[in-house]
Amino acid sequence: MDNDSKSVAYGETNSVYVVQKPPLIKDLSDEEYSVLEKKLIRKMDMRLMPMVILIYIMNYLDRNAIASARLGGLEEDLGLKGYEFQTCVAILNVGYLLMQVPSNLLLNKIGKPALYLTACMAGATFANGITVWGVICACSGATHSFGGLLACRFFLGFVEAAYYPGVLATLSAWYVRKEMSLRTGIFYCGSMLSGAFSGLIAAGIVDSMDGSRGLRAWRWLFLIEGSATVVIAFAAYFVLPNFPANTPWLTDQERQLAMYRLEVDAAGEADWVSSDREPLWAGFKMIMTDPKNWILVAVVYGAGSSISINSFFPTVVASFGRSKVQTLLLTAPPYLLACLVCAAVSWHADRTNERYWHTVGPLATAMVGLIVACAASGIGPRYFGAMIMLPGIYTGFNMAMVWTANTNNRPPAKRAAAVAFNNALSGVSGVYSSYLYPNNAGPRFVLAFSVNAGMALVAIVASTVLRFVLRRENRRLEMREREEERAGRENVVGTGFRYLT
Repeated sequence: MDNDSKSVAYGETNSVYVVQKPPLIKDLSDEEYSVLEKKLIRKMDMRLMPMVILIYIMNYLDRNAIASARLGGLEEDLGLKGYEFQTCVAILNVGYLLMQVPSNLLLNKIGKPALYLTACMAGATFANGITVWGVICACSGATHSFGGLLACRFFLGFVEAAYYPGVLATLSAWYVRKEMSLRTGIFYCGSMLSGAFSGLIAAGIVDSMDGSRGLRAWRWLFLIEGSATVVIAFAAYFVLPNFPANTPWLTDQERQLAMYRLEVDAAGEADWVSSDREPLWAGFKMIMTDPKNWILVAVVYGAGSSISINSFFPTVVASFGRSKVQTLLLTAPPYLLACLVCAAVSWHADRTNERYWHTVGPLATAMVGLIVACAASGIGPRYFGAMIMLPGIYTGFNMAMVWTANTNNRPPAKRAAAVAFNNALSGVSGVYSSYLYPNNAGPRFVLAFSVNAGMALVAIVASTVLRFVLRRENRRLEMREREEERAGRENVVGTGFRYLT
């Protein structure tokens, strides 16, 4: 094959679509092309990954500070009774669910994530969007009633909803499918690092700041974490990119290469080019009529149902009977292990271009951990169950979302709608899951862990169904390509594309 073109294929095929190289890279040798591509990927990694991870850490710290605040006297100070604490946790998911799909559709339409990513439908700048959730988190520390905390939690979910699906849409607009799993996994590690840091930060605040300047420890927790988010916000605007077609800090050659790579990955179908070519609701209509995505909904929902444990993990660990500080410190190791496992599994998934076993394996591990933690009575076995359940839960959910983006790869409007819609529906479980962890459910939390294990099984079954469906689709694609060849039609857009299974 000459240097002016490139082909792509995933799976067995003798025919692939040949994408013509754009002017500024068509005369490069294979070695020069490889050097330029590696340089571009490094540039993308340095501009995108550290900042989105840092913001995601703050996103999760602010969202889940309420879990540690519970151990710092929040319930007693606000006089919360019955299921009022659980309601405050659950209400965040309502706001989170309502905002995700409209937000991602609008993000894809305007094509400027650096300005919009967390603007939260308010028409503000990107930095102001992050500031909004930081301010709301800080305001949570100033509440004096159940109603005040409930309102803060609802609006916190509302403004934070844009971030996770928006980042997935942005990553998939820069990286090809074989690069997505690792980057998404590393990005998702931000949520796990926040789980580890949250316990450590809370331990320090609870131990040293309770009563400082007349404020209880839980109020300081909200104020400090919310204020830190506001400070980080102002730097983020100057670092994050838009899409390849409209990012100002790319050279013309880098821009052509970035867009060319994505076109090759989709066997000739271009990615995001301009706002004028992106109908607002077209992507949503596509996923509503695609049976494959409804199977993915079951995978993501089942995998995501257990993630609500992050708001109650300190409560689960507190059932071990340790002091408040020891409890908060014991929450860190499972999250750190989850971070390492998620990154390793994501890396291997990209190396092998395989999705099924990298999704099912972690979910099966999570099931084992949930069953052990539910069935055992000793502290050792229960902590072992916690140590393996979190890596399985987080890694399985991350791979389910990667599979969603890979399967709904084009057009970009469909991909943006799919990652937002599937993630939003998985958040429905967070509404009812919050009521599965009352204080009197410890130490084994039988109902919560049983439901979570059952939903992990649902995700495994749905993943198996999806694998067979996608393999059947790949066979149909191959048959169609053979018919095109027999009819004398060559270099048809889409030739050589295969779903990742």
